[in-house]
Amino acid sequence: MRMKKQQHRRDFLKKAGAIIPAIAIVPRFVLGGNGYVAPSDKITLGFIGTGKQSGGLGQRFMDLKEVQMLAACDVDSQKLNKFAEKAKSYYNIGAGKDQQDSFTTYERYEELLERKDIDAVIVCLPDHWHAKASIDAMKAGKDVYCEKPLAHTVEEGRKMVKAADKYERVVQTGSMQRSWENFRRACELVRNGYIGEIVSVKVNVGDPALTCDLPTEPTPDYLNWERWLGPAQMRGYNAILSPPITNNIWPKWRDYKEFGGGILSDWGAHMFDIAQWGLGMDNSGPVEFTPPVNRNAVRGLKMKYANGIEMTHEDFGRGWAVEFVGREGKIRVSRSFFESDPEGIVEQPIKDNEIHLYKSENHYQDWIDAIKKRSKPICDVETGHRSSSVCNLANIAYQLGRPLKWDPVKEKFDGDKEANKLLGKDYRKGYKV
Repeated sequence: MRMKKQQHRRDFLKKAGAIIPAIAIVPRFVLGGNGYVAPSDKITLGFIGTGKQSGGLGQRFMDLKEVQMLAACDVDSQKLNKFAEKAKSYYNIGAGKDQQDSFTTYERYEELLERKDIDAVIVCLPDHWHAKASIDAMKAGKDVYCEKPLAHTVEEGRKMVKAADKYERVVQTGSMQRSWENFRRACELVRNGYIGEIVSVKVNVGDPALTCDLPTEPTPDYLNWERWLGPAQMRGYNAILSPPITNNIWPKWRDYKEFGGGILSDWGAHMFDIAQWGLGMDNSGPVEFTPPVNRNAVRGLKMKYANGIEMTHEDFGRGWAVEFVGREGKIRVSRSFFESDPEGIVEQPIKDNEIHLYKSENHYQDWIDAIKKRSKPICDVETGHRSSSVCNLANIAYQLGRPLKWDPVKEKFDGDKEANKLLGKDYRKGYKV
C-alpha cells in the first residue's frame, strides 16, 4: 500500500482530528474499539529519571485526575525504589485513585519504552541525556514532557524539534513559569506597549558552566555509573554529581559542561525563556553575543536582537529575575515579585482587543490537554529549543571570550568554525543522538 505523505507537524497540530498515517504508532487513548481505551480515559505515563527533581514533579503528575503512572526507571536503584514506593502508596491509598497493584521499575528506559500500554513519558534526567531519551521516546510513539533546559546543545535541540515533527509527538518543555500568571501578565504588558518601546532586557541567573575536574571516588554498588554517564565521555564517579539518597541535596552535575550548562542554563531556561516570550522571539533569538572583556567574569554578557534590543546577563540586585526596560517605564518579574516603575502598571488589565498570550494555569495539565487534543502545549519543543539555545550560546560566548555573530535561521555562527564546533558535542560509542 502506498504510504501517505507525512503531514507537517505544525499543520497536524492545528487539526485535532487529523488523519494519522497507517505506519504511525498510535497511543491507546486516540483509538476506540477492541483492546483500546476511549479518549476520555486516563493517559498512562512512564517516568524516566527518579533523582531529586522527580519528587515534586512526579507528585504533580500523579495528582492529575486523567493520569495513571505505570512505571519508572533509573540507574540508581535506591532512588528508583523510593519513587516506586511513593507511587504505589499514592495509588493504593491516596486521593481515591484507582488501585495500582503493579508499578514496574526498570534500570534502562528502553524497556519502559517497549510497553504499548504507556502513552507518554516524563524525561527527568541530567541535561546530557535529554535529547537521546526524548528522541528514543518519540520514535517509540510516546509524547514527551522533558525537563528544562530542553537540550544540552543547540544541535541536539534542533534534532528534538525534527523528531517531534517526524513522529508527530506532543512535547512540553518543563519551563513552567509560562504557566504562572505573573510571568504571563508581565509579557502581555510588555507586548502591548505598557512601558513603551522596549530598549533592553536584564536577566539575572547563575554562572556559566565549568569543566568537570572532580576527583574519582569509589562507585556505589547501587548505581550503574557507566549508564549514568551515557552520552558523556567516561570519567570516574564523584558523589557531587550523583549524591546518595541519604544526602538530600541538589546534585552538582548542573555546574559542569559535560553534563549541564551551569546555573546559567539551569535557571536561564526559566528566565531567558520569559525574556524571549516578552520580546516575541519564541522562534528566533539574539544575533550578536558580546562577552565581558574580563575572561573570568561570570556576568556581563550582552546579547543583541536583530531589532536592536539588547539583553544582558547581569545582576541588577533582585535575585534570579527579569527586568524589561522601555522608554516609558520598567517591569520586573521573578517568582517572588511582580512590579513596575512607575507603579500601577502591573495592575492594568489587558484589553479585549490587545495581545493575549497563551494562558495555562497548570503546566502539567496543559501537556495532558495537548496530548488529548493533539495540539501544541504552552512551551512546545520549538519554544523550548529556542530558549535553551540562548543558554547554550551564552555559554559558548563566555567560553571563547570574543564577540560572536549568530544566524538564528541557519542556526550557525558567521565565519567562526571553532564556535560552530561547540554547537554539538562528542558522544561516547553507542550513545550518539
